[in-house]
Amino acid sequence: MRTREGGRIVVDEAAVIARVRAGEPEAYAELVRAHTGIAIRAAKALGAGADAEDVVQQAFIKAYCSLGRFRDGAAFKPWLLSIVANETRNTVRTAVRQRTLAGREAALMEAEPLIPDAADPAVAALEIERRAALLAALDRLSEDHRLVVTYRYLLEMDESETAQALGWPRGTVKSRLNRALRKLEQLLPDFEPGNHRKSMEGGDEHE
Repeated sequence: MRTREGGRIVVDEAAVIARVRAGEPEAYAELVRAHTGIAIRAAKALGAGADAEDVVQQAFIKAYCSLGRFRDGAAFKPWLLSIVANETRNTVRTAVRQRTLAGREAALMEAEPLIPDAADPAVAALEIERRAALLAALDRLSEDHRLVVTYRYLLEMDESETAQALGWPRGTVKSRLNRALRKLEQLLPDFEPGNHRKSMEGGDEHE
């Protein structure tokens, strides 16, 4: 069963997973449609760049093959995004390269319309400048701090989902997030998580 909520596709994940396990593999397409957008955003934000769609496709395949081990009652999205994160790391390591800051920003801008065409040019320029500054600052954080900020603010996941996606206790998420935000405040004196999240996403909430 699918519904739309605020422009997002919402599915009864437990029911869909039960159908797949019962021998209806085509039902998995509902989960793919519901989560492809945020999965691609996650892959791009974590450095997959032009390989993001391939990373996400592979992540969905691995998630499908692992549904038998998926814990009943758990949320599918953070579980999927943990697989996306692993696939992104593997892709970067296999290619033996790190995406440049400019390449990552370009990839994020291609992922979805970040700034409306009708936006005031001065406002648009400011948003681009703020986004570039945030990306540069994120690249100066440790991997753990960059991950926790990306999941909590750029992908709009709550503390529990972030903990599940990263495989960390909630207390670890909270402490690492606090340290990451303090570091970002040092790097970006005007840093405000909500404002910079909107800069990255253009205020949209599409998955």
